[in-house]
Amino acid sequence: VEKALLSLGHQVAVVNTSTQGENASHLILPGVGAFGTAMNALEKSGMMDAVLDHAASGKPFLGICLGMQLLFDWSEELGLRQGLGILSGKVVRFPNFPDLKVPHMGWSALEFPHESRLFAGVDAGEMVYFVHSYYVCPDENEVVAATCKHGIEFTAAVERSNLAAVQFHPEKSSRVGLKILDNFAKF
Repeated sequence: VEKALLSLGHQVAVVNTSTQGENASHLILPGVGAFGTAMNALEKSGMMDAVLDHAASGKPFLGICLGMQLLFDWSEELGLRQGLGILSGKVVRFPNFPDLKVPHMGWSALEFPHESRLFAGVDAGEMVYFVHSYYVCPDENEVVAATCKHGIEFTAAVERSNLAAVQFHPEKSSRVGLKILDNFAKF
């Protein structure tokens, strides 16, 4: 993510402590791994309060992959675990389909239920790269900014005010992903 943003000409600082990001204009919460482990790491490091404060500040915030899932109320991954509760909803595992593999890994086409700042200049049907076994189910349909299909239609991105999040990896999604990251940097 850092290298992708640098390639677009944006200034980037990797934040490792809760105080390093206090003056950041934008904050990105990337994530790979398990929901509970990530929540434990946020709590233990003191970063949870920094993430919550930034999201509540009105300054631009982007969650990526697990970073999107953490924004919701709870996840069923490895047992029920409470999330950050910034957005209302849950994180659930893909159902088992005989002809589809979980995790959902690879390229899938985006669809847009309405206009979004995050996806300005991105056409419906553009492909982005996913690696996930769980997906978000927002309680509020109006926050859904993009959907995809993997056996079922699922939420691929959300957006509300200063907050955006994507289930896919924009940093691995070629020119489309770079466009999305650039759009976010210009929020």
